[in-house]
Amino acid sequence: MMSGNDDIRLGADIGGTFTDIALDVRGKLFSTKVLTNYSAPEQAILDGIVIVARDAGISFADIGIVIHGTTLATNALIERRGAKTAFVTTEGFRDVIQMRTENRFEQYDLNLRLPPPLIPREDRFVVKGRMSADGNELQELDEAALEAIADTIATGGFGAVAIGFIHSYANPKHEERARDILAKKLSIPISISSEVSPQMREFERFNTVCANAYVRPQMADYLARLQVRLKDLGANCPVFMIHSGGGLISVETASEFPVRLVESGPAGGAIFAADIAQRFGLEKVVSYDMGGTTAKICLIEDFAPQTARTFEVARTYRFTKGSGMPISIPVIEMIEIGAGGGSIAWVDAMGRIQTGPESAGSEPGPACYGRGGKRPAITDADLVLGKLDPDNFAGGAIRLDTDASEGAIMRDVGERLSLDAMSTAFGICEVVDENMANAARVHAVENGKNISDNIMIAFGGAAPLHAARLCEKLGIDECLVPQGAGVGSAIGFLKAPFGYEALASRLVKLARFNAAEVNELLNGLKASAESFVGAGTSGQINFEVVAFMRYAGQGWEIPVPLPNEMFGADAARKFEALFRENYQRFFGRAIDGLAGLEIEVVTWSVKATDERPDVKRHQITKGSHPVDAKMTRAVFDPATGARQTYAIVERETLGPGDQVAGPAVIVERETSTVVTSPFDAVLQSDGAILLTRKGSQS
Repeated sequence: MMSGNDDIRLGADIGGTFTDIALDVRGKLFSTKVLTNYSAPEQAILDGIVIVARDAGISFADIGIVIHGTTLATNALIERRGAKTAFVTTEGFRDVIQMRTENRFEQYDLNLRLPPPLIPREDRFVVKGRMSADGNELQELDEAALEAIADTIATGGFGAVAIGFIHSYANPKHEERARDILAKKLSIPISISSEVSPQMREFERFNTVCANAYVRPQMADYLARLQVRLKDLGANCPVFMIHSGGGLISVETASEFPVRLVESGPAGGAIFAADIAQRFGLEKVVSYDMGGTTAKICLIEDFAPQTARTFEVARTYRFTKGSGMPISIPVIEMIEIGAGGGSIAWVDAMGRIQTGPESAGSEPGPACYGRGGKRPAITDADLVLGKLDPDNFAGGAIRLDTDASEGAIMRDVGERLSLDAMSTAFGICEVVDENMANAARVHAVENGKNISDNIMIAFGGAAPLHAARLCEKLGIDECLVPQGAGVGSAIGFLKAPFGYEALASRLVKLARFNAAEVNELLNGLKASAESFVGAGTSGQINFEVVAFMRYAGQGWEIPVPLPNEMFGADAARKFEALFRENYQRFFGRAIDGLAGLEIEVVTWSVKATDERPDVKRHQITKGSHPVDAKMTRAVFDPATGARQTYAIVERETLGPGDQVAGPAVIVERETSTVVTSPFDAVLQSDGAILLTRKGSQS
């Protein structure tokens, strides 16, 4: 539970380049960015807290709650820096995580590359015992074999164990018994798939429990260190984690199920954008989050980000589904590419400029940081183009070296293509912006949406530098850059509800619907989700119930929201009507008139969240007070292909209704908003900047 200082809340987001800190003291925001410390990630959090606490005039002891999100679990999976893990599975299924689904995402590529399994074959152990798809025991568990496996693991130098048996989502008893047997001889963490991901499809479920076990020792150690060091500095407040689905969970839950943290930082950004959308009553929003290492696009409708039950990490082919490592947990759905401020620019074998996915990170960082980086990054290109002030980057905490940027850009890119430094820098930024635009288009089309119908919300340290140009490419007429955009994900943590989604795969055909069994299943899921949420709040808890349904024989399901109620004898008819309605919304029409085409529920979901306070609504403010800039700077303008004189305006000098005509750069401590020639900017009543295309009718 939260402490007595509930009105002093701190959000901490560890990214690949920067660690962002946002401190809310009774409605007043204090924030900072510090370079991420790879060897001791908690140190960057503590350094950032010292800065914002000093600015706010409070001590560590005054903080009422710390909410944390991190990319550490993601990085451990991508870089293969987890524990040596043993995988215990059903006899005959040892190679499932290596065989995958046997789908070829690039059908004619003879050199297809897939990420290798987390656990090599020699570390996978099999045991007899079998459950059926409906949860009946077909073969007893071989407990003697498990005893022998435990002895092998105990002497093998393993740091964690994952257990995944066939059909354990329907009956977990064999997995639970196997854990008990192994735990008697082992003192290392053991993860079972029926708790980590109790869903159908063994490849995804096995891969998820392996990933959970793989990162569990490292994450548990890190979270324990963070709590101890916070207490040593006087912060006795509770620490909560934001999970990939956008809710808050306890540190204890996060330590046991760290795979739920894989997309925690980006989830905070989506929550931040959804809060802004609700504040302004924007029903169709595309959020654009560009930090130091990656850029993320998320579609937000009716003030809520889209969600999914699975996603992929460590894709070997950019944008290509099926080329990565599947993780089956509830997650906010977004597309993510290696296009951040630290992404490295290079020239491929065909003489084309490429960017990312490799990043300079914080160590050594882009060439302009002066920390030993020699290769050009996006930040170097932005600096050469004049978008950044070398003397006032990160509030003056980091002085940028323009000569180093030009040297790196020319050495690695410009000289190879016979271009000057300015043209090379522009080419690098154009490639980044076009890659992001393509990713946004693909993501929108895959969801049946038109990207130009949305208003963009841009945040993250690098997004405001590129947002206007991205809007030009996507045909979007309006873009909001919220106050605190540079630390948007950390602010989003402070907006997130306490929440947890419990899922279970249980095949139920509507033709043989048993209301009592369904009610029992859903009540169990509600109790499970409520127990996780209740660890952080004593407030009102709301439930969202979803059934993932399909026509029998189809390979995938669609989500069908259900009423939160006890179901009676007429429930099957209600389910069918809801399914047909949602099927028609997804695909244009339902399938009717085919004899014997049954409808079935595959997976059930209950999401519990605490009730959030109402958001204060704001009206979009149009420009009424043109601002005359006192400062100017030469900035490369894409519209003319040459340097132009851009007005330089400090954000803190603007008041609601103040209008800045493009081209201009609106500067602040943690980012800068580039207003390209086709746009004007107006400060809103809540401090957000609205970019509006000149001549648009919106």
